[in-house]
Amino acid sequence: MKSRAAVLVRSREPLELAELEVPESLRFGQVLVKVRYSGICGAQINEIDGTKGPDKFLPHLLGHEGVGSVLEAGEGVRSVRKGDIVVLHWRKGNGIQSETPIYRWRDRTVNAGWVTTFNDIAIVSENRLTPIPANLDPRLAPLLGCAVTTAFGVINNNAVVKVGQSVVVFGVGGVGQCLVQAAKMVSAYPVIAVDVVRGKLDAALRFGATHGIESKNGLDLDKAIRDLVGAEGADVSIDTTGNPRVIESAYEVTRPRGKTILVGVPRKGENISIHSLPLHFKKLLTGSEGGDSEPQDDIPRYVRLIQAGVLKLDGLVTHEFKLEKINEAIALLRSGEAGRVLISTE
Repeated sequence: MKSRAAVLVRSREPLELAELEVPESLRFGQVLVKVRYSGICGAQINEIDGTKGPDKFLPHLLGHEGVGSVLEAGEGVRSVRKGDIVVLHWRKGNGIQSETPIYRWRDRTVNAGWVTTFNDIAIVSENRLTPIPANLDPRLAPLLGCAVTTAFGVINNNAVVKVGQSVVVFGVGGVGQCLVQAAKMVSAYPVIAVDVVRGKLDAALRFGATHGIESKNGLDLDKAIRDLVGAEGADVSIDTTGNPRVIESAYEVTRPRGKTILVGVPRKGENISIHSLPLHFKKLLTGSEGGDSEPQDDIPRYVRLIQAGVLKLDGLVTHEFKLEKINEAIALLRSGEAGRVLISTE
């Protein structure tokens, strides 16, 4: 069996399109999936750029949020079966954590993790799959693999936002717009979106932000936020950009006993500089790992909210590309002009 794929061959270079040989048999806990759609997350940009340091797994496959159908389930698999429509996610869910697959490409091997989505046929670990109803819009379903579960997890699990607390979201791309909607749903106030792109702010306002601040040269951002939340600062500040200077701004504008949550990841060697004394007096600065989400519990709950019209995802995906155009899609995401970018493998 063959799989069309986009492969990271060398760090900081475009992905290469390839036709891979899929292993003939599944190992214990593995599932063969026909991937239909995949989202592109900032994590993939970080992988391409080698943000965490030298990449010892090259060449390898990428992608960690998608939707597809189960073609075959390996020995031991109980949570999904042939024909199921599934969300592919990077957080561990129900089932077995299998061995990771190795594909063949010409005369070389191509590595993969427990889940990949930049390939139309993928071998995925059982615990990276959660079944969803077959009638859920397949163009929205990939968002349940990372963007939605991360954002709602940050609000519910990391920030534990209470009714009436102020929330500021720095960077309102795909995850940021989900953060805004999650904050609105728990009755935070005000919910402030901060971005350099006017179009993203307009979208954030549609998703529930009470205010949008266009961060540009000459703006006293700290004052603009305090004018809305009060002189002490925001109860919760969340950064999705990974930009050290933005992180510093988010921390500074957080009130003395408030929380600064980091979703974005700075490049290796890019450090932040903060006054740490407030950390000794219950001010919190912490990173989030996918919002501490539990896919097997969270995804079904969010599906119910989508079906009830409470959780709205229409408009989060701003662009769609075929797999063959994935490098164009990545370039667009890097430009900062897009929300969530979708890749179709069909």
